[in-house]
Amino acid sequence: MKRSVKKRQSEAGNQRPSRGGATYRSAGVDIDKKSLFIKEIAGKARSTHRSEVLAGIGGFCSAFALRRDRYRHPVLVAGTDGVGTKLKVAEAAGRHDTIGIDLVAMCVNDLLVSGAEPLFFLDYFATGRLQPRQAASVVGGIVKGCRQAGCALVGGETAELPSMYRPGEYDLAGFAVGVVERDRLIDGRAIRPGDRLIALGSSGFHSNGFSLVRKVVFDRAGYRVTDRVAELGGRIGEVLLRPTRIYAGVIAELGRRLPVGSLHGMAHITGGGITENLPRILPRRCRAVVDRAAWRVPALFRWLQRLGSIAEEEMWRVFNMGVGMILVVPPQAEARVMATARRAGERAFPIGRIERGRPGVRYEGGIDA
Repeated sequence: MKRSVKKRQSEAGNQRPSRGGATYRSAGVDIDKKSLFIKEIAGKARSTHRSEVLAGIGGFCSAFALRRDRYRHPVLVAGTDGVGTKLKVAEAAGRHDTIGIDLVAMCVNDLLVSGAEPLFFLDYFATGRLQPRQAASVVGGIVKGCRQAGCALVGGETAELPSMYRPGEYDLAGFAVGVVERDRLIDGRAIRPGDRLIALGSSGFHSNGFSLVRKVVFDRAGYRVTDRVAELGGRIGEVLLRPTRIYAGVIAELGRRLPVGSLHGMAHITGGGITENLPRILPRRCRAVVDRAAWRVPALFRWLQRLGSIAEEEMWRVFNMGVGMILVVPPQAEARVMATARRAGERAFPIGRIERGRPGVRYEGGIDA
């Protein structure tokens, strides 16, 4: 897909009319600058391409040839997401090389819960005035994320909107498509009482809850992104900008190594935490029981809780609390799933079970949702 810039212009393009007449550039949109930017990032995007990509950046749309030799009954899955106000932390820190990884992660991790393999990705980058170095850094992160996910960056859109954003401001949206064999589609219907819950560790807040994070850390406590906090092991900006973990590698490894049916369900723990996200995959008459003592919540979350005097219930319904993905597996598969995940480089640990009851989460320790 052509990474273009939304514009209205005469056939004269960016040429200067006589006598100092109005130009698109004088209105805040520099077409020539964007053309150079597109050429710069095209090679980076092509470095992510899979053999199935027939047409990527440069045309009006992308083309991806689904390999029918690999699938008997392929099902396409799609998702879209953004990064939210974590972008404001990147802006304050002047660091934009990881936020693109977050964008890919938020979209791709949603696909993975269906058992799908991510195929390709597109992005939308909107800014007040294009700053090529900043934009290239953002797209460089998207490229890194696509490599981690094993999907191709096939196109996107760069919109320069001077009346919408202040100079230096930008927003991001991502779009991902994956594929799964119909008889391997995971939708939670196989979940039964007695199934076990296995957590895959997060890398921090990921890309959720930053409206609360920013309010507590910067507005109320008065910290700056350059401030170092010994308890966190680094500067606040660096800690908060740790990119969202992408779980494509471990999910693919589980699919290769384990018999079909070893995964009854998966939940990506995003905004709403375990409290809101785990029930999304539970069938009727199944409730999740989560043992909060099964793992040590990372110091980052407890630091924020103390800083903002945030109630325990609120923490669990906003943040992932150290868990980025939850796998629901039959009891006989629990040990093998954990061993496989750990060999793939993930922190995997048991956190609970499924019991009979109304769909929801029961926290052992007194918090019910």
